[in-house]
Amino acid sequence: MELEILYEDTHIIVAKKPPKVPSQKDKTGDKDMLTLLKEYLIKEYNVRNPYIGLIHRLDRPVGGLMVFAKTKYANTKLSEEIRFKRFEKHYYTVVCGKPSQDKGELRDYLKKNGRNNISKVVAKNVEDAKEAILEYELIETIETEEYGTLSLLKINLKTGRHHQIRVQLSNATMPIWGDNKYNEIFMKMKKWTQIALWAGFISFKHPKENKICKYELKPSNEYPFNMFNNI
Repeated sequence: MELEILYEDTHIIVAKKPPKVPSQKDKTGDKDMLTLLKEYLIKEYNVRNPYIGLIHRLDRPVGGLMVFAKTKYANTKLSEEIRFKRFEKHYYTVVCGKPSQDKGELRDYLKKNGRNNISKVVAKNVEDAKEAILEYELIETIETEEYGTLSLLKINLKTGRHHQIRVQLSNATMPIWGDNKYNEIFMKMKKWTQIALWAGFISFKHPKENKICKYELKPSNEYPFNMFNNI
């Protein structure tokens, strides 16, 4: 698998995570982003054991932009960006249905079920419930014969909870196209489908230089993203 690197310096690497590639090692043993980047650094710079720090994660089915630290110092500083909510992440997604407003905010409390690897919306006072916040913007809506109304949304993720975008949009009756865990249409299908969720934009303060770094990568031209004109 060939890596696509958008930016690299002595402190960070910004790379594209292809769909179906794990962010880090999992029980499948499939090649993950951390392993792929370490192999790249070993080959490119002839170093024995390069450092690669995982700053944030994308669900395995989801593709898009990720930033990794090349030093422990960069890892600490980038982790602070996330902890103090200065790290921006925007996503593109295609949902079944249409939001009632062109712009809006979803605030829920989520609880993760580790045994089933799913999350659900719960009441605020439920034990281990965590607040989840996202903003959405409607970009375009189309009508299809097979799936009815489909909408292209831009998501500004304000918190980073397990399966957050997938759970919150499903709870708001706008489940993501292709989502085998939270969209009833695709949960009933026996075949796997590629979820229409893409991490398209990240913004953060460079760990060493006093500047804001912004990177954008539009979704690959695949169904159902390729049905929309305004992406």
